[in-house]
Amino acid sequence: MPGKITYLLNNPFNILNVFFSRFSYFDFIRNTPDYQCKADFFFWFKQKVLNFGGNRKAYWPVHWTSKVYDVDKILVGVDAYPGIMNGCYIQGRGGIEIGDYTQIAPNVVIVSANHDVYDSRHHIDGKVVIGKYCWIGAGAKIMPGVVLGDWTIVGAGAVVTKSFPDGHCILGGVPAKFIKELDRDKCIPFHNKISYNGYIRSDRFDAYRKKYLKV
Repeated sequence: MPGKITYLLNNPFNILNVFFSRFSYFDFIRNTPDYQCKADFFFWFKQKVLNFGGNRKAYWPVHWTSKVYDVDKILVGVDAYPGIMNGCYIQGRGGIEIGDYTQIAPNVVIVSANHDVYDSRHHIDGKVVIGKYCWIGAGAKIMPGVVLGDWTIVGAGAVVTKSFPDGHCILGGVPAKFIKELDRDKCIPFHNKISYNGYIRSDRFDAYRKKYLKV
């Protein structure tokens, strides 16, 4: 009990976390302690109510310094939230799919459409697909049309302009090139106790996707 009291007194918003976690709408607060990326009530409040950063429409946690566009064309997996770290730019115009447990560092750029070089008023779409258990390092850029297989690690500052669909590798450089193959036997899949796609429990997500998303 003393530990819980200390937790509550350390930050007034901790009291709100405990209070609102009792409601089913906010069950993500109490059900995601094992998540690599998680959002508390304060994070949700700034995004969804105060609309800091203009990311209210995103169905997953997005930091107020990040920008996410065309939310309805972005599919995020379990514990995989593009823009939850600061300074990211996520543009879903051409479609983006991100697999479960893929982590995205600060200042990452993911774009799924680019201007036509002959007429900048027009865009050329290129869907981006990033597999499961990937890690996109700080400041990396994923360009339109790129497909990255499971367990792809993109080094900090890399610019990925072509696909590596087989995954299980480390990429780096500008433009990004193959650096190292990962030992598949050492790649350990894991699963959180309760699955959430953003703020939505995974067992309810299919209905949400059919109603609101275009991917």
